[in-house]
Amino acid sequence: MNRISIDQLSAFVTFCLRSTGLSEADCVVTADALVSTDALGVFTHGSKLLVGYLKKLQGGGYPPSAVPRIERQGPTWAVIDGNAGLGQVGSTFAMGTAIDKAKTYGVAFVTLRNTGHIGAAGCYALQAAKSGCLAMVTGNDMPSVAAPGSKTAVLGSNPLAYAIPTAGDPILLDIATAAVAGGKVYAAWQRGESIPATWLIGPDGLPTIDGSLYPHSAALAPMAGHKGYGLGLWCEVLSALIPGGAMTWQVGSWIFDAPSKPSLHNASFMVMDVDAMTDRAVYNTRMKSLIDEIHSAPTAEGIASVLLPGEREFQTANVAAQNGIALPEDVRIKLRECAEVIGCAVPDFLK
Repeated sequence: MNRISIDQLSAFVTFCLRSTGLSEADCVVTADALVSTDALGVFTHGSKLLVGYLKKLQGGGYPPSAVPRIERQGPTWAVIDGNAGLGQVGSTFAMGTAIDKAKTYGVAFVTLRNTGHIGAAGCYALQAAKSGCLAMVTGNDMPSVAAPGSKTAVLGSNPLAYAIPTAGDPILLDIATAAVAGGKVYAAWQRGESIPATWLIGPDGLPTIDGSLYPHSAALAPMAGHKGYGLGLWCEVLSALIPGGAMTWQVGSWIFDAPSKPSLHNASFMVMDVDAMTDRAVYNTRMKSLIDEIHSAPTAEGIASVLLPGEREFQTANVAAQNGIALPEDVRIKLRECAEVIGCAVPDFLK
């Protein structure tokens, strides 16, 4: 597959966003979030999302002029209103606020309500790790995930991500609290691939392998049964209940609703400054010891080494930085749709 350079993809994504009247700073923030996610190889939450965002920006559901604002705050916490704008813009601002507070007071908890779809929660956790802080990010979404025993969706595939700074690449975990992200069901179905029986719950409350039923007639299974259900509920409380944001079915669909409707997503950002609690040199030494111990664990046949969360993704990003991103065809199709939506020619590198 022909690879696309990070600069080429960033320029195209920025160009598309700029056409909606979004400010240059917000274009850059959003493009960076989407393209850096592609570089990590997480194609379900990268630039594939752009066409839906463009429609929301054009339709007014995500006002291009929206500016997130701190609604109320204390020394170590804040509630931010995203004013229905792009989730990448609101989330980057909220995480920046949390980092500033944590650097002053050691820890911080910031919530973001009334925002757009936030995309990959891990990119905001990485924002904190690059500042030397540990972070946890949660979000909520309209229900698409069944609870154990239910026939219908009860919670969203609420994301939970954390990032841990090290002397090298951070440790990064970014998961849906569903058995699988909904985007992976769409992608498999679009590619004509079968899906595992552990991904979906059909209208009878039993597992199904028919990806075409999702989301209208099937729900995602919760990750690890009752454990994923419990974590999804935790994300709902942190992200939406505490700040007074939309919960469960009050959240809209950024894909299926009219472009003029806000989606009312929410997120939370918990940050801890390493330097406030321990000596950085000691922390790095102990972290290296922990990493080395995990790497040296005996492995099954054919496995070179036990990997840390995010390690494979950073290896992919290093290759992308040198050789470009190998975008799957389903992502390229969505990017060609972007050109149609804004009325421009499809770039040669996407043909």
